Amino acid sequence: MDKKRKELKVSAIRNGTVIDHIPTEKSFQVINMLNLNESNHQIYFGTGLESKKFGKKGIIKISDKYFADEEISKIALVAPSATLIEIFDYEVRKKESVHLPERVEKIVRCFNPKCVTNIQDVPTNFSVINDHKGQMKLACHYCEKTMAKENIDFF
Repeated sequence: MDKKRKELKVSAIRNGTVIDHIPTEKSFQVINMLNLNESNHQIYFGTGLESKKFGKKGIIKISDKYFADEEISKIALVAPSATLIEIFDYEVRKKESVHLPERVEKIVRCFNPKCVTNIQDVPTNFSVINDHKGQMKLACHYCEKTMAKENIDFF
């Protein structure tokens, strides 16, 4: 009796970053938000993959790319369950879960059209808070409006 192959193997990356444990429905948002769709780096991604922790997940592998703090903050805002794995010479050098920052600056637009950041050349500045239901929101430092996750618009 033939054993059928039950897994597909994706090439390991020599150097770069793996973003694992992305909620399936957020995979393409992470790709677009990080402008990976315009990247010259080799990118592998999968969505709807089996996950023991989450049921289903997305994963993105980017060769020769490591993320700056502001990019990691973006990932955390969209996919707070994500894990970043940095690879050097085919070996895992660093593996850590993303963490929501206390503040985000210059990476998100305020959704309030009357906010000073949308009228003048003032960099945005938000506190990351949880509402009474435990949902993550952004509170604008200038206009004091709070913005739900689904209203986040990245620069």
